[in-house]
Amino acid sequence: MVSTMLPKLQTFAKRRAGSRINMIHIQQHTSLQSFNTFGVDVEADYFARFQSEEELMALLSSPEIPLHVNSDYAHQKKIFLLGAGSNILLTKNIEALVLKNEIAGIDIVHEEEDNVYVKAGAGVVWHEFVLYCVAHNLGGVENLSLIPGTVGAAPIQNIGAYGVELKGTFHSLRALDLETNEWVNFSNHDCAFGYRSSIFKTTLKGRVIISSVTFKLTKKHQLHLTYGAIKEQLTLKGIETPTIKDVSDAVIAIRQSKLPDPRLIGNAGSFFKNPVVSAEVVDNITKAFPDLVSNKSGDLYKLAAGWLIEKAGWKGYREGHVGCNEKQALVLVNYGGATGAEILALSQKIQQSVLDTFGILLEPEVNFV
Repeated sequence: MVSTMLPKLQTFAKRRAGSRINMIHIQQHTSLQSFNTFGVDVEADYFARFQSEEELMALLSSPEIPLHVNSDYAHQKKIFLLGAGSNILLTKNIEALVLKNEIAGIDIVHEEEDNVYVKAGAGVVWHEFVLYCVAHNLGGVENLSLIPGTVGAAPIQNIGAYGVELKGTFHSLRALDLETNEWVNFSNHDCAFGYRSSIFKTTLKGRVIISSVTFKLTKKHQLHLTYGAIKEQLTLKGIETPTIKDVSDAVIAIRQSKLPDPRLIGNAGSFFKNPVVSAEVVDNITKAFPDLVSNKSGDLYKLAAGWLIEKAGWKGYREGHVGCNEKQALVLVNYGGATGAEILALSQKIQQSVLDTFGILLEPEVNFV
């Protein structure tokens, strides 16, 4: 049972030797509508922001924070971590303390002949980090331009786009282990990165809070231009020898032409993962749909989930307050006033339809809460 000891606004301070007092505010019964890009209006029992590791530790040391009744580790505080809210679907009120990570800062921490190591706070907006790298001619993340979210959420999801995944530039991260209450460093290998996955979505799900991420970026760049429409976009602009800024600009233009702005219409970008299938599955589908969109990777093929959804007849579909985007069927949208349950119900109908049509069960990329 959630503690009822907190007043409507609880304020406390945590002092460290030689540091100022950091005032921490815990709000009660707070709407999360403006903190998730779907714009779903659910309520958090308690809500607080932190802008440093010190402030996080102060929050976690407060005796007023509610505790889990059924927890994997009995002493764990009942908390829910929130970044930009760009990859979640909130289907119910959050009976916990929602902590919004706002740790900022981007710093060059080490430089070698060919590489530069850059550390960014987990609360930094991902696209702002990409723009920083491009402005300083540091390569490796330009294909990941305009992906919504924060730096801290990027390794959890192992974000990827246009032939590039975060794991390719990831060096390490620092996180608080909520079970041991100790700060831990994770290497690239430690994170067990997979397709839109990592150890933070599997065995360590909900157990760590990331405070910063360090990236290994290039001075001499190897551009990735063959995936998607990047090359076509560069050709349209008459660019024959592109820079990383040219690639970033091309990706931004492509994404803006295909994906709705969550500030204008609620969405979380791509709702489903692109399924990975065998050559036999591709051959079977191609017999009925010769225009199947796929990319070969080793012995397997990655299919375009948006193409599957469109061919199943869902592109531009609308049902009450929810629907499929008219330009990109992979994006589910909240036209205003939709509940998380309504969006979830539509996603399940789409899954069943694609399964019936192609024999493929789409896996959600968005996390359900």
